[in-house]
Amino acid sequence: MKAFSYERVSDPAQAAVRAAEVPGAKFIAGGTNLLDLMKHEIEIPEHLIDVSGTGLDDITPTDEGGLRIGALVSNAALSADARIRKDYAVLSRALVSGASGQLRNKATTGGNLLQRTRCPYFYDTGMPCNKRSPGAGCAALGDGATSRQLGVIGTSEACIATHPSDMAVALRVLDAEVETVTSSGETRRLTLDEFYQLPGDTPEIENALQAGEMVTAVRLPPPVEGRHAYYKVRDRASYAFALVSVALIKAPDGTGRVALGGVAPKPWRRAEADALLPQGASAVMARLLDGARPTHENAYKLTLAERTLAALLAQE
Repeated sequence: MKAFSYERVSDPAQAAVRAAEVPGAKFIAGGTNLLDLMKHEIEIPEHLIDVSGTGLDDITPTDEGGLRIGALVSNAALSADARIRKDYAVLSRALVSGASGQLRNKATTGGNLLQRTRCPYFYDTGMPCNKRSPGAGCAALGDGATSRQLGVIGTSEACIATHPSDMAVALRVLDAEVETVTSSGETRRLTLDEFYQLPGDTPEIENALQAGEMVTAVRLPPPVEGRHAYYKVRDRASYAFALVSVALIKAPDGTGRVALGGVAPKPWRRAEADALLPQGASAVMARLLDGARPTHENAYKLTLAERTLAALLAQE
């Protein structure tokens, strides 16, 4: 790990100002992903701004009838919150399916949104990776590459990595918004679709945050009635990232919403696919995964996603 300087701040706006002022600065709170990346020298921040004392650790009602989740609320606390378990069960279920109990105690809402891909070539500094080193190339698309865990849709010629979060998939199906503060003190609210960027020719740009901008909260809209479900298919029963995950909210009249994880560089959802839910899993997936470009190793994800949704729909 390279040497770095360190400071603690107590105010989110102050943190954003400092991050914009100091070249090579990064925010840190739980550190469950960033410290790993620093040890591998994938992330080499020159300065760390510790935001764990900024007081963003509450879950509070909003005037719109939803909830505001502070960026420092731990994944464990969020999944156990009675309001989340009762009214946003898809989120609680997604959270408990991710990581280990110890990690969920340290991992934060803001950090979960910003965690980096688990593409093996991103972590192997001996291999070319456009996300880690722009312009270097993509080893995952080379001859003989292992792409079984990687993306099938929303990818590009420069990158086929997937976004690793379970929480973000549930937030996508809930129509949550990400709240931020910029270095000029402005507060912004972005949908998950606006927040996450597709790789295109610039896979190193993963989200819409500006220089110094800090995630301060996630805002949930009023509860969505219906059956909430989240199912994650993975190589082992715990502490593994999704091969495919499905977040589902199904209303009593058969309408609903579907989002996928493990298949794309962002939580994947299309409104036109939601509209086909009364027609069943095949119809939804035909639209949701229209335009997919799987490799020979990960084409199984198309079938796996459809069967996972079909299994959830059959649980009534």
